[in-house]
Amino acid sequence: MNYEYFIAKRIIGSKAYKSSISAPIIKIGIAAIAIGMVVMMIAIATGIGLQEKIREKVVAFNGHVTITNYDSNASQESVVPISKTQEFYPEFNTVKGVKHIQAVATKFGVIRTETDFEGAVFKGVGNDYDWRYFNEFLVEGRVPNFDKKWSEEVLISNYLADRLGFQLGDTFQMYFLKDDTEKPPNIISFKIVGIYNSGFQDFDATYLIGNLRHIQRINNWDDDQIGNFEVFIEDYDDIERMGVEIFQNTPSTLNTSTINEKFYSIIEWVKIFDKNIYGIIGIMILVAGINMITALLVLILERTQMIGILKALGSSNWSIRKLFLYNASYLIVLGLFWGNVLGLCFLFVQKQFKVLEMNPDVYYVTEAPVYINWSYILALNVGTLILCLLMLLVPSYIITKISPVKAIRFE
Repeated sequence: MNYEYFIAKRIIGSKAYKSSISAPIIKIGIAAIAIGMVVMMIAIATGIGLQEKIREKVVAFNGHVTITNYDSNASQESVVPISKTQEFYPEFNTVKGVKHIQAVATKFGVIRTETDFEGAVFKGVGNDYDWRYFNEFLVEGRVPNFDKKWSEEVLISNYLADRLGFQLGDTFQMYFLKDDTEKPPNIISFKIVGIYNSGFQDFDATYLIGNLRHIQRINNWDDDQIGNFEVFIEDYDDIERMGVEIFQNTPSTLNTSTINEKFYSIIEWVKIFDKNIYGIIGIMILVAGINMITALLVLILERTQMIGILKALGSSNWSIRKLFLYNASYLIVLGLFWGNVLGLCFLFVQKQFKVLEMNPDVYYVTEAPVYINWSYILALNVGTLILCLLMLLVPSYIITKISPVKAIRFE
């Protein structure tokens, strides 16, 4: 058996060790490691969770990549139609990693009630529309059913419903202006079959979702004409490469744009969370390391006579340093253990019960989302252990300066 490990184990297991002068300082060091671990786990889990949740909401309304016509239209309204008769539709098989493609169109209109009115963008979708995201956002009712050719069912946001006093099952009229403003607007009646709340107020205040055929009729488009295509990919981290490949595999008359390009400010703001996470991790490891350095120095001071005896018996400086590093490793591992227990408990409680709320006007979510992945938890534990031990190498050097004769006489 490694004799340094053997001695360190005996020291740790002794009753005198647990009731020694250094015991309170050791407990503080363990607590610092545990608290630091909890804070780092929460920072990573909520930071990554917030990034993914915000990106998911942007993707839900736009897809990862949008295929449109080349035109100077800067609004959210579809003006120049695209034919659905494309080689890449309904299956984008030429680019590996594309998960789904759907045809949509948008039209600005005004919702009119007896007492109020509100401008909104009517998003027309078809049977190829992926409702997966909106099923998650649903707070009442269901998603629209387009079995009827002129289905009047719509999905409206909770924000618009509250502003206009709508409830599930209500009907309302929406006015759509024609290109010739001298002609009366198109008026269509819709029935609310579902209410959603994405928490992303910019989108909730803008969109209601219904049948694509209404926009085709208003714009005098053919049945195979739509406003744009929304493309969903399997891995967001690969979006830049996928955007280029999708562009290369579409006709020269069509343009493509990723959500990183369309919503640059939001995506760049989300990336700032990475810097915050790195900053918190650095500060917590530094604080934990300083506490462990203090604990190690107290341990060395307390065991000065033992160090002198070991040196007198022929132990090398490095051998004695290893003994104390083993001791410190035990304390770090103990702190990491309790940090993991407390941190994971908090994260699972937050994931299930959503106790930590957030301001949706600032963060686009109503509660702190949690992302739990065992790979980052393992990396965090291993990284903290290694960095703390590296920080302890410097104070352990003090052992080389201890004289055996003076140390044995030390009181």
